[in-house]
Amino acid sequence: MRFTLKEYQNDAVGQMLTYFSDAREDFHRKGRNVSFSLAATTGAGKTVMAAAVIESLFLGNDDWDFEADPGAVVLWFTDDPSLNEQTRLRLVEAAGDRIAHSQLHVIENTFNREKFESGKVYFLNSQKLSKKSLLVRGAAEDEQTPLVERSVSPDLRAFTIWETIKNTIEDDRLTLYLILDEAHKGMRKLTKSDREDRTTIVKRLVNGGSGVPPVPVVWGISATIERFSEAMSQAQGRFTYPDYEVDPALIQESGLLKDDIRLDFPSESGVFDTVLLKRGTRKVRESAAQWKQYAEEQGTTSDPVVPLLVVQVPNTPSDSLLVSAIDTIREEWPELPAGSIAHVFGEHANIQLGDYVIPYVAPEKVQDRSHIRVILAKDAISTGWDCPRAEVLVSFRPATDKTHITQLLGRMVRTPLARRITGNDRLNSVECVLPFFNRATATGVAEILLGKSSGDDSEDGSGGSGGGEGRRVLYKPVDMVVNQAVPSEVWDAFDAIPSQTLPRKAAKPTKRLTALAQALSRDHLLADARKVAYAELFAVLDGLMARYKEQVQVATTGILDVKGETLIASVHNKNVVVAEKFTEIADERSVDSDFKVAQRLLSPDLARKYADHIAVEDDDDDGLFDAHVKVAALAQVNGVQEAVDREADALATKWLSQFRVAIKGLTDERKAVYDDIVAMSVEPQRTGVARPKVRSEETEYSDGNKVVTKPGHLMADENGDFPISSLNQWETKVLDSEMGQPGFLAWYRNPGRASEDSLAIAYKDGKGDWRRMCPDFIFFHGDLSDVKVSIVDPHGFHLRDALPKLVGLVDFTEEYGAEFHRIEAVAETKDKRLRVLDLKSSSVREAIKGASDVEQLYLSAAATDY
Repeated sequence: MRFTLKEYQNDAVGQMLTYFSDAREDFHRKGRNVSFSLAATTGAGKTVMAAAVIESLFLGNDDWDFEADPGAVVLWFTDDPSLNEQTRLRLVEAAGDRIAHSQLHVIENTFNREKFESGKVYFLNSQKLSKKSLLVRGAAEDEQTPLVERSVSPDLRAFTIWETIKNTIEDDRLTLYLILDEAHKGMRKLTKSDREDRTTIVKRLVNGGSGVPPVPVVWGISATIERFSEAMSQAQGRFTYPDYEVDPALIQESGLLKDDIRLDFPSESGVFDTVLLKRGTRKVRESAAQWKQYAEEQGTTSDPVVPLLVVQVPNTPSDSLLVSAIDTIREEWPELPAGSIAHVFGEHANIQLGDYVIPYVAPEKVQDRSHIRVILAKDAISTGWDCPRAEVLVSFRPATDKTHITQLLGRMVRTPLARRITGNDRLNSVECVLPFFNRATATGVAEILLGKSSGDDSEDGSGGSGGGEGRRVLYKPVDMVVNQAVPSEVWDAFDAIPSQTLPRKAAKPTKRLTALAQALSRDHLLADARKVAYAELFAVLDGLMARYKEQVQVATTGILDVKGETLIASVHNKNVVVAEKFTEIADERSVDSDFKVAQRLLSPDLARKYADHIAVEDDDDDGLFDAHVKVAALAQVNGVQEAVDREADALATKWLSQFRVAIKGLTDERKAVYDDIVAMSVEPQRTGVARPKVRSEETEYSDGNKVVTKPGHLMADENGDFPISSLNQWETKVLDSEMGQPGFLAWYRNPGRASEDSLAIAYKDGKGDWRRMCPDFIFFHGDLSDVKVSIVDPHGFHLRDALPKLVGLVDFTEEYGAEFHRIEAVAETKDKRLRVLDLKSSSVREAIKGASDVEQLYLSAAATDY
């Protein structure tokens, strides 16, 4: 893979490979057809995960102990030709040179083969399987007419596509894997008025018919997988594996999705379409200026993000509407170059509008054509389209069309750089301007986007745009900047606050070290870092080879000697007897199998390079066979893997500390690489909290009243105040109490999402999975010569995650408590009293560890009145 997978992506790939391995076994050994699914919200990187699975299917995957399938054939099915082409390009981009262009085929009407070839991906869309398509000329038209009785194809086609599929399935040397992209489609129940459509075609692929057997293995990929899963459970003779759903919170935390969605709409009745289109145009111009400034700050001016304005019109827009929209945009943006406005309408042709000629561009090409600054769209690109630089949407759809708006807006939530911009809420947001909406209908859009509503359960399936813990929908936000009234000493204390990474399930210290070494070399922080790292690990392995010399010799004998028995069963004697035992010398294939085990234990690179290191050449042999035997034998010795992991972890920790200051001086893009490396551990790792730069907050309540503000926050508006719309009554009481304490200096409303500018604490949820919590408040007291930092976290004990989060806070306190003045958890009891647990107290921590009821914990002697 050219891309490094996010942790949740890697876990999903591992589970899918387990399913693929089991499915291959089920089909070829047990004769049963199989289906399974991957569900992940829009922007999760489903195509990248699919690329990793396909690459593993063709080439194997040592990390997940997955063997390549030499007979693998992948049929990728959608209902959109342009989506197929976009997916093909993404697979090429993601896999790099691991999957060749010649292995990816888009099936056109000229396709004519007896069967599919192994090791290739074929892209097919539903239109190509309709009755009128050239690919199916002469094929059986109903379930009762077998293919063998069909008439000769009128175009003299040797094989219809259905025959190609049938022949592929019936070849024992091949395994046909069907990937249904947007798998929720084509799974609804047919009505009497339905013609042959994608629904019938997909079900025919899955269930078989007209002489074509069912596809052996079906993998459904979608944001909303329920309809697919229901259809698979009802399919005759198909065995289903459990659905796998990626946690939306992990997707949001990854930084692949924009955090905030800002909704603009008129607050009074009237016609404001041109007024709000001007506003949307100003917003995209402001966004362009901010991205340009960010590129200059990062030293990446050669390739800045070029934001795009999407203007969504009704399905049958009048020429006057389109001309008015273009006139309005050009009036507000006079320097907009010619040729900067294009459309993606289904007509696929240039549009003449008075003096304007608006060219057509294929949706999948908009992202890369950065000269296009404004795109006109209907609803045809609401599914499958991917354009992360689309940052502002102005929709002329009526208020009844909230589903169409959320579908398109859901395609715009990907971050342009596939990472969060540290501390800048404005660059981590997408804007939606709704001239024909009011707050009530806009709230409906917000609920769908936040996952609170599945939206219209239509064939387009809009429910997949909802996003994960930490995403906000903002109605009238104001951008806060650094509060100039806050002393620099407070900021210095803020810089020293520890935070924690999210642990990874399958982290390998050797891989972490080599990734770190590569990064340090790339950034010219440590010359030949990879050589230094391998030299250190070779020395460790040399020492282990000497220490465990006898165990290695025993293991070597076991690898080289293949022992067996000859059994004899006589017709005169019912007993089976052992006639002899024998020993054969292992061949290269047998040794290679043992060496692959060593690669999994030590890491493939380390095992290979160490074998090269100890290989002794002579005139007749390069010495690698003996070296592979020794490495395989050493890996079998108990304690060797653990010893190597300890040394790798120690060296990585040393280098991260040694180059900590230098890493802080790198660009955000490079710092993100090191953040990922730090997180490559099965235990939470210490990291810092980045300074926020732009913070967006609501300034009005839903009833139109102004939000209450408070002074002293690290981020503030032009008056030095910070709005507290996100606080409930007792959280506000806590804030007032802390601000009234002697020596109060400043406060920070910790973002509710685990981002670079938030203090995040790792904890295990009720299922044993790692999560991160973000305490509500950080307070600064004392004097400028001794700034004291405190964590105060108001958290309701009625919430299901209350106890796991408290336990996580206990673990954090035991590791980092000395760096804080106070660490306290506060809750409001039923009688409206505020009670506090002092986590700095060892007896309180012990009480939390032994608690089973959080409410009783706050009512017990472990807590005191706040």
